Order: sequence, then C-alpha cells, then structure tokens
Amino acid sequence: MRVRDALFGWVALVATLLLWAGASAAAPVRPEERVDRVDPVPAQLAAVDVEERLGKYVPKDLTFRDESGKTVLLGDLFDGRTPVILTLNYSNCPMLCSLQLNGLIQGLKQVEWGMNREYRIVTVSLEPNEPQDVAQRTLNRYLTQYGRPEARGGWRFLAGSEANVRAFADAIGFSYRYDERSQEYAHPAALALAAPDGKLVRYLYGLEYDPKTLRLGLVEASQGRIGTTLDRLILYCFHYDSSVGRYAPVARKIMQVGGFVAVVLLAGFVSVLLRAEAKRRRRLAQGTTP
Repeated sequence: MRVRDALFGWVALVATLLLWAGASAAAPVRPEERVDRVDPVPAQLAAVDVEERLGKYVPKDLTFRDESGKTVLLGDLFDGRTPVILTLNYSNCPMLCSLQLNGLIQGLKQVEWGMNREYRIVTVSLEPNEPQDVAQRTLNRYLTQYGRPEARGGWRFLAGSEANVRAFADAIGFSYRYDERSQEYAHPAALALAAPDGKLVRYLYGLEYDPKTLRLGLVEASQGRIGTTLDRLILYCFHYDSSVGRYAPVARKIMQVGGFVAVVLLAGFVSVLLRAEAKRRRRLAQGTTP
C-alpha cells in the first residue's frame, strides 16, 4: 500500500508540473495586452532604485548598534547555517516601512519554518543613530504580530552612522534619498535574501510577499540546508521571474524531471511484473497453483 501511495504521489507531482509547464507555455501575454510604462518618475523618487548585486557579499566589517544598545559586527549575524532576510527601513517611516514589514510578517506566518531557527532577519535603519528605545518598540511590535515567542533573537534591528548605513545600502544595491521638505526617506519596497555566508542570492519586491515565494526563496538562500527533497525538486523546476515577483515554472526543466520520473516509474513497474512472474514460475515448478 505504501509503495502504491508513493507511486501515485509521484505521478500526481509529475502531472501537476507538466500542467503548469503547459499552461505557462501555452498562454503568453499578447503584444497588444502589454503596457509600456513611460510615465515620468517623480523627482523625489529619481534616485530611489534597486540594483541587484546577486553573487556579491554583504560587508561583514560594518559596525552597528542593535535594539538592545549593544555594538555588533554585521558579519557576526551570519552564522554559516541559516539564511538571512535583509531589509532597509526605519521606525518613524509614516507608511511604506510598516506596510512592507507587515506584509513580510503576514507572509512568514504562513511558512512553517521559524524565525531564529531556519532563518533570521536583519533590518538596518535608514535613520542614522535611531534611538535604541524606538528600535526596541518597533521590533517588539512586529514580533508580537509574528506570534511565535521562540523567534525573539532571530530578528535584529540595527542603527549606525550615516556612512555605515550608506555602505550597507550600497552593498546590497538599495539607493535612497532624504527629502528635506517632508523630512522623510524615500526608499524602495524591497528585501534581499542572503545565504548563510552573506552571499546575496535573491531580491523580492513589493508590499506583500507570497508564502510560497518566501519558502522557495529561503530554500534557495539556504543552499539546500532547509527544505524537503520536494522543495528542492520544485526549486529546480522553477526560476524567479522578477517581472511578476514570484517563482515561475521552466518548461524544459519540468519536462526533464517528468521524463526522468516517468522512466523510474516504468522501471519500477516492470521490476514488479518480473518479480511476480518469477514467483509464479517457482510455484508452478514446485507443483503448486499460482
């Protein structure tokens, strides 16, 4: 029964992947439905953008002060075992930061892996030398929303000199500017995923983060340290499509995996038949009925 159930599970997986591949390849966006956005960028956002630095490393020699007032070295927050989500926000942001971090929390709450166990988060404040008590209150608010007591210690809110904040932002490719008139920071709604050794692996954008995208991003950033075999198989069949902000199926890889699984299933089926036939012949040779 277990063998049959496992066989049916693999068949269902292959069929699902093949259907995704077919749907992806069969329904491209028609040229007349594509929209070219040519609206001018507002002046306050002219210098705000993300330049992905995939494959680069986070500068580990930068020093900051964490939410408890302790001076920390950025490199010490990478333990070599768990991936790290990197964000650039600040506590007094009137809207964007709270929307982004609330969206991140809502997405992570639907991922069974736990903060401070399978992954960590590091938030660097855009506001130089943000007061410690302000950072602590902000962190406590988001941890309360997350609702898992064991997560404490897995999210660090860092503040530092303007030079170090700028160096961190430049290293991960985030550009921002301070608007004197509104006394606010204009910055992108984005986060970066780093491998346990500090290597930048993936960027996610927006104010909402799909749990499946977060899960696959963490699998990718963990370099296979977290996630099931099925997670890694799905990651092999998908690539991150920045135009839609999620992992999209790759038809060629899905067909490769589907073909391989089909061969394995066929070989297993033939093996079962051959064993049954050999057993039947042995019974006949011994004068028994099959």
